[in-house]
Parts: sequence; structure tokens; C-alpha cells
Amino acid sequence: MYDDNHLVHALRQASLGANDKTFLHNHQTGEDVSFGAFFNNAERMAAVLANAGLRPGDRVAVQAPKTQAMLELYVGTVMAGGVFLPLNTAYTSAEVEYFLNDATPRILVCDGAKRDDLAPVAEAAGVASIFTIAADETGSLPKARDAANAGFKAVPRGTGDLAAILYTSGTTGRSKGAMLTHGALDSNSATLRDYWQFTPDDVLIHALPIFHTHGLFVATNVSLMAGSSCIFLAGFDAKAILDHMPNATSLMGVPTFYTRLLEHKELASASRRMRLFVSGSAPLLAETHDRWREATGHAILERYGMTETNMNTSNPYDGDRRAGTVGFALPGIEIKICDPETGETLPTGDVGVLEVRGPNVFAGYWQMPEKTAEELRSDGFFITGDLAKVDEDGYVHIVGRQKDLIITGGYNVYPKEVELLIDDLDGVEESAVIGVAHPDLGEAVVAVVVPRKTVALTEGAIMSGVATDLAKFKQPKKVMVVDALPRNTMGKVQKNILRQDYGDLFLE
Repeated sequence: MYDDNHLVHALRQASLGANDKTFLHNHQTGEDVSFGAFFNNAERMAAVLANAGLRPGDRVAVQAPKTQAMLELYVGTVMAGGVFLPLNTAYTSAEVEYFLNDATPRILVCDGAKRDDLAPVAEAAGVASIFTIAADETGSLPKARDAANAGFKAVPRGTGDLAAILYTSGTTGRSKGAMLTHGALDSNSATLRDYWQFTPDDVLIHALPIFHTHGLFVATNVSLMAGSSCIFLAGFDAKAILDHMPNATSLMGVPTFYTRLLEHKELASASRRMRLFVSGSAPLLAETHDRWREATGHAILERYGMTETNMNTSNPYDGDRRAGTVGFALPGIEIKICDPETGETLPTGDVGVLEVRGPNVFAGYWQMPEKTAEELRSDGFFITGDLAKVDEDGYVHIVGRQKDLIITGGYNVYPKEVELLIDDLDGVEESAVIGVAHPDLGEAVVAVVVPRKTVALTEGAIMSGVATDLAKFKQPKKVMVVDALPRNTMGKVQKNILRQDYGDLFLE
């Protein structure tokens, strides 16, 4: 089935002959969705897209609530030969405008509540059709799906064809579209399924967003390729997760999930049946790792990946899961630690830039050949920009970031994007945005702002000034108003000093 469409064929194989088995338990609606019903609906989604003019290679941009319909849309888009382009639901219309103009999608799917705001932006960007999906599984797209017939013949797509584009911000504030192929997504999900020993008997608690690689290409793809079931939550809900744990076997989350679950006394009893807890998207504190093991008897399995590569390394399923490390390179994936200046491979134990090569690596940045050439070497190694070392036992340690990336609650924030908006506000001379340690989010966004002479700037003015143009997770959690920013002899702002000065803001 779907033999000519590489990724959809791979996603379907494990559930052939098990059409009546539950794939999704939809926590929002209380309904169980079988594998057969899910793929039939994906076929109907593909038919709707094709009728709307989608051609092979066309992009489908999606900024919609986490729903069963959105997952069906993902598979249906790939089935129709399209390229799935999920966008963070927190993005403002000003932010979405950039993605629509850059990716030039043929179709936009959004929350019905945002349609009026996005329609003029989409029209200006040349989007041909707009559909809606609401959090309660209603909207024009589910309605069109239900009116369509199943049986859509999948459009032929090979390993090198694009299946998705995921945008990742750059240090200049301009987002880059990472082009992910059928082969890259298939290979990585199959590797994770086997490495983490997922089987049809597994039940995953799916509480991650599906506009991000973790929730979409790790949690969802692995479950489909294993023929296992998902308890599908709209988002993180500690009580719901704890209530479902006795009927589940695994949970994938970001460190924030685990710190918040540790606040609940019933965690120990609820987690007895669970076999696997996976953490990623941001560094897991060793303290959280130790507290979780003490509370549940389980060692969290931490892994490391990126939008451009999906997953690269993982602590072992069988073996020592070491706190503060991200384990070993996954099967079929090569890693090396290189000198940031010369690119030469460094000895064991030395800190350098982590580079990765394998079938999981992206095909390049959408319409950015020069940026692709900067970060993707001719021999296939991708320069991650993360500083790391490999210890004598082969465990990879991520020790920092070559760039100024902030990871807050599992989401990436690039300071330059925030700084540009703050600097445009009335009364602002200049700003520097940094990430500082936060007990819940991992890192919190902090803006250090210099006012123009005679101007009395307030934290509230800065906060309200960026609120309409920035997603909530990108907005500063704290604004510090200062007389001047520290600079070196070359005039460059010394953010390391700012991080030191304000490093304890949220730890007191």
C-alpha cells in the first residue's frame, strides 16, 4: 500500500493487517481512532488538497491547533506529493507573513479564529486557498475531509523528494527553512524505533506540539512505524499525563515536563508500568535526572537532535544513561568534534564544534544556497554550531553553543530577532538579549536595554512594545534597564558578562 510514496509507505507498514487497532486515543474528544480510520482520513485529506490545486512539490503551510485532523493533514500532504510546512501556533501574523512570502505555499491551513488576520497576509503572499482547523476538530478542512472519498492514490515520491520544511531561526533574525526529505525522515524514525525498542505493544503519551520535529517526526513517526498507540493530548497537562500513565508505556517530553511532574506526589505510583521516558529539545539538568530516578526508579533517556538533522545521538536503551550527556551517535550516523577555526578533528575530550553526517541530515536551506554551503560541507557533514566533547567512554557532552541561541521550554529563540524589535521602540538606544538559567524553562529570555538620554524607560513599556510582534515564548521574562552595555576593545557587546551579571535572576 502506498508503495510509490516512500515516507507514507514506511509509516503504514507496521499497521497493515491491524486496521481496527487504536492508533490515537484523542484526549480532547474521548474518541479512539483506529489505524484504518486514520489512514482513510489521510487519503481524504490528500483528495481535498489535490482538488484545491496542490501539485507535487507544493508547500502546505499549517498554523493550527494540535488535533487529530492536523496529523491526518500531515500524512495527507505527503501522500498528495506536497511538502508539509508546520508553523508554531504562537507566531503572530507579522511573523507568519515572512514564512508565507519565503516558502510561497499554495495552501494555508490555520485556526479559524486567526483566519481574518491571516487572510490579507496570505493573499498578498499569493496563497491560493485557505482552510481552517479548530481545537475541537471542526473547521472547513475537517468538513471537506468528511465529504471526500477515501482511496486516494498516493503520488509517487522517492527518498530524495521533499516531505517537509521546518523553519529554524538564524542569528541574523532571518529564519531558515530546513528541507527534509522522505529518506531522511524515514531513516531517522526507523532508527529510533529500533534503538528505543518501540513495538506494537507500546502506548505513548503524546503531549508535545506537532509543529516541532520532536512531536511530529519523533513521537508521531516512531509510533506509526512501530504500529504502537498514542494517547493524544492537546498539550502538557500534568494531571492528564499522570492519569494516563497506568495505561501507557512511554512518554516523550522536554525538561520542563519532568520538572513539573516531579511536583506531584502521585508520580511514583502512576509511573510503575512505564518503560521509557525520553527528554530532548533542551538540556536536562543532572539534578532533574537524579530526582526523577529517585522518585520513579527510571532513568530519563536524554537524546540530542536538531531541526536540520532530527535525532543524532541518544543515551542507550540498555546501558548506563548518564546525566549531563546525550549518549552515543545513533546507528548509521557519524559525529566528530572539530576545531571551530580550522575544521580539523579534535582529540577525545577536547571541546569543539559538533559535526554530523548520515541519512538523517537535511537537504539544505530553502532558497538559501550560500547559507547551505556555509553549514553543510561538501562531504556531507553538517556543522551544528553546538560546542561539544566526547569523553573516553564515547558519551557526547553538549557544553555550549557557538551562537547565541536561547532554548526556553524546548523552543529556540535567537536574540537578534528580539533585539531588532526592541531597538525599534521609542526611547530605546540599544539592547542585548541573553538567556539565563531558569528552574522550570531551562533558560529564560532576558533583555538588557539602554534608554536614550532623558528617556525614562520601564520594563512594562518594553514588554508591551514587543507583545504583538513576538510569540509569547520569545518575549523577555525580565527587562533590565541599564546606562550602558559592556563592550570589548573592538566595541562588541560582551554578552558573557551580562550572563554572569544576571545569571541568578531566576534562581534566588
